[in-house]
Amino acid sequence: MWWCSGGHDGGFRTLASVVLMPPTSSLHNAPALPPAVSGERVEIDGIAGRLSYYVAGPTVDATARTDTRPLLLLHSINASASAYEVKPLFEHYRQQRPVYAPDLPGFGFSERSDRPYLPRLMTDAVHAMVAEIQRVHGDVAIDVIGVSLSSEYAARAAQEAPARFRSVALVSPTGFNRGAPFNAPPGSHRGIAWLRRMFFNPRWSDGLYRWLTKRSVIRYFLKKTWGSSNIDEGLLDYDVLTTRQPGAKFAPYWFVSAHLFSADITRVYQSLAMPVWMVHGVRGDFTDYRHKSAYTDRSNWTFDIMPTGALPYFEREDEFVTLYDAFLARR
Repeated sequence: MWWCSGGHDGGFRTLASVVLMPPTSSLHNAPALPPAVSGERVEIDGIAGRLSYYVAGPTVDATARTDTRPLLLLHSINASASAYEVKPLFEHYRQQRPVYAPDLPGFGFSERSDRPYLPRLMTDAVHAMVAEIQRVHGDVAIDVIGVSLSSEYAARAAQEAPARFRSVALVSPTGFNRGAPFNAPPGSHRGIAWLRRMFFNPRWSDGLYRWLTKRSVIRYFLKKTWGSSNIDEGLLDYDVLTTRQPGAKFAPYWFVSAHLFSADITRVYQSLAMPVWMVHGVRGDFTDYRHKSAYTDRSNWTFDIMPTGALPYFEREDEFVTLYDAFLARR
């Protein structure tokens, strides 16, 4: 959610304001990474590489869960992303229905290898998760919640395989800000090659990443995400740990050089025919949703605004799940 906002140019300005003289030291030894949420952690291999996900539900009997529609939760993309970002929703809904929360490629316990990180890879990870869910639960359409940039991957997966999705929820999504509409050729991204090369320059790549993921810097950007100093301290602690893992810099550097932003995302959003819920807050760096007006006349879209920052379920969990459950009930 941080390093750059939904309005990517603004994020570059923020990044530039804190990059002064980064140290050149190598990455620290990695501390052990604990589970981000409760439930069972499972690993699978597929088109998106090795994926780690968490699963839980109202019963440990997998056969009994097949009668309940699964929920897939997708964390945002940033320098310290992980399934911890959806923890309040995971812990709430595991009491009611089967819930799945992957670490997306390049984050958490999933594969963090040195490879291109592009919208195609992330969307393939969503497809891999849906296939895994349907392997367990049968041929059932799922509900998916995407947070920030992951909203784009949820939407693209739903566009490509609409029968697999009952609904799509977009929490503080990208692609609705100044600069929209984004109607470039299908499958294109907004990557800036020279910027990516700069970040991966071996003379400073490790040192820059370690400096940008100092606890104080992570706290600074979380405050910008919340629009308040009252951030979730547990998320901060986990963010620090996950950025210390081997390969932690690869996906974030592709992200901050804009390669993970879809240049055709307006076309993707407009193509969705299933029920879509969009919700966002009013504080912090993630408040520019001027282009959502282009969707307000679509009967399958529902909009809500909450008096929060960009992760509203951390601040007002009860209100968030009430709004989301009401959306599902109407559909």
